[in-house]
Amino acid sequence: MNSILLSAAQLKEALGESNPPLLLDVRLEDDFNASHLPGAKNNCVFEIVFLERMANLAPDKAAPVCVYGEGTESLESRVAAEKLLRSGYTKVQEFREGLCGWKAAEFSLESGSPVAATPAIADGVHDLDLEESRVEWTGRNLLNRHHGSISLKDGSLRFEKGNLVGGEVVFDMGSITCYNLAGTPLHDVLVGHLKSDDFFDVELYPTARFEIVSSKVLNDKSGTPNLAVHGELTLKNVTDTVEFTASAGVTPEGRPAAQAAFAFDRTKWNVLYGSGRFFHRLAGHLVNDLIEVQVRMVAK
Repeated sequence: MNSILLSAAQLKEALGESNPPLLLDVRLEDDFNASHLPGAKNNCVFEIVFLERMANLAPDKAAPVCVYGEGTESLESRVAAEKLLRSGYTKVQEFREGLCGWKAAEFSLESGSPVAATPAIADGVHDLDLEESRVEWTGRNLLNRHHGSISLKDGSLRFEKGNLVGGEVVFDMGSITCYNLAGTPLHDVLVGHLKSDDFFDVELYPTARFEIVSSKVLNDKSGTPNLAVHGELTLKNVTDTVEFTASAGVTPEGRPAAQAAFAFDRTKWNVLYGSGRFFHRLAGHLVNDLIEVQVRMVAK
């Protein structure tokens, strides 16, 4: 069973009938409060209690219900209609043109408080919040993996006209931990191995640095890779290029934030232990060349 699609004119006519459908705005509450179709009720489809609320809003599943969202480019009305049909509602209508289509038809709206604008990022240098920011690593061989973290010693991001243009992050290489071996004797064995001259030689190179050389905005869709970052990683006194994409945005408090996941080839920084490209036979000592990194950066 499918929902019945209504145009703006058809919906307006249906709302004027003796048995009108329950008109349901399935957007965020803030968006609903800012502007909505006359007589609409709000039940945000993004919330897990969507169907629970329906039990109060429309206890009779045989009664007509019409859902709408922002417009044809946003999928919330389609998702809501499918949820209602799967839960047993039999007369589900969808006004897919949504608020945008209602406005285009020049029909009246009920308005309230406008949605607060996203805070702008102030130009200049923003120090990283070292408590909120973190770096996690994953190393692998053929069948197994180890997963842990490295603490940040210092860091900052530089913005111009709201865009990231530079910055630097300093890693405390002596802080390496391994999550999956935590609490076992093997934890200190592995961490000592990683800190030794076999891997990162922490005694000689206690820190590593990543400098952001440039960045490029890819799109304006938050929650997707929307920022391309070009930088230089200095590790064991070797500097080479690292490029990755990040999902960047601004917190409700106006703090720049981003997350990224990428891999880099450790052998470019003279970390050669266990690499099949540099040693003839390794047996159980084989270690993959790629180190996977997950980064979470939050500025003050």
